[in-house]
Amino acid sequence: MTERLFHVAAAPFEAARRVAILPEGHACRRLHGHSFLARVRAELPAGWADFRGGEGDKLREALGRCVAPLDYNDLNAVLAVPTDENLARWLRERLGAPGIASLGIQSTRDQGADLDGAEQVHVWRRFRFEAAHRLPRVPEGHPCGRMHGHGFEVILHANQDLAGRDMGVDFDQLGAVWAPLQAELHHGCLNDIPGLENPTSEMLASWIWQRIKPELPSLSWVTVYETVTAGCHYDGEHYRIWKEQRFESALRLAAAPEGDGRRRLHGHSYLLRLHLTAPLDEVFGWTVDYGDVKALFKPIYLQLDHHRLDALPQLSSADPGALVLWLREAAAAELPQLDRIDLHETPGCGASLCWGELGPALPT
Repeated sequence: MTERLFHVAAAPFEAARRVAILPEGHACRRLHGHSFLARVRAELPAGWADFRGGEGDKLREALGRCVAPLDYNDLNAVLAVPTDENLARWLRERLGAPGIASLGIQSTRDQGADLDGAEQVHVWRRFRFEAAHRLPRVPEGHPCGRMHGHGFEVILHANQDLAGRDMGVDFDQLGAVWAPLQAELHHGCLNDIPGLENPTSEMLASWIWQRIKPELPSLSWVTVYETVTAGCHYDGEHYRIWKEQRFESALRLAAAPEGDGRRRLHGHSYLLRLHLTAPLDEVFGWTVDYGDVKALFKPIYLQLDHHRLDALPQLSSADPGALVLWLREAAAAELPQLDRIDLHETPGCGASLCWGELGPALPT
């Protein structure tokens, strides 16, 4: 796949709504409210921003202006059917940014909808269960060989063509297909469940897919968070894992105009997500060990954390777009399975570089 550089931005808003197309008695038919989050991902052309490195801030400001009419408002006064999907459509029509690849609405931490450029809507809902497990095939001394546990999180994604319709799969349907698995997994030991004798993130994602796909044909991805910083996507064929790290760094953007605060030395608390796609290792039951990803990336991480990013060698600019390109080059030899890098300098805002077969998969 051709390399694609996206800028990403997010903007929150508070609003009330009723969703009258839901069945009688549904709680969401009543007037209620949410802390919404709008998220956009766009391939921005060179020259769109006033200077190199200003793309993300300009996109965030544009999205903020777009959600302003919704903030502290009754959404039914703006849209007849204010579902997450329709809110995403409404915002996309008004955003005015070029190259929009997806625009999403997250109505709670645990649910939302992402609209892509082909009118495909990816509805998702997050679930959590508490369970024990051990990985019986890891090398001697590996910590995951000991019995331990996690607060696992699972996201079910359903992809559907909603052209001309207000709703397809809703959040209740995702909850209904998940409920039998929740009863089986929660407060249990995964190794005791048939099919999960070697319960890696990859094996768990596949096990969930096999049970839900027949009940929900529109299921497009299963996401498993084993920890808050690592997990796996599975689409029925491909496994893509990610490992998340954070670093604290300083920078200045020399291309910013005189008087712009970004020309001054400043800093960010960065979030970095490394995504890797690889075949399943039939012995270990994983694609790449999360611990190996962290260890192999450590020499690069040590150049980032508590340093000035604009002093990195061969880096043209310390903006997120330039940084993800630099990171790809720096990590290529040690992490050949790497096919996507996300870098956020503030929550939800930054850049994402994708070059693998799967393209720009859904946000985690």
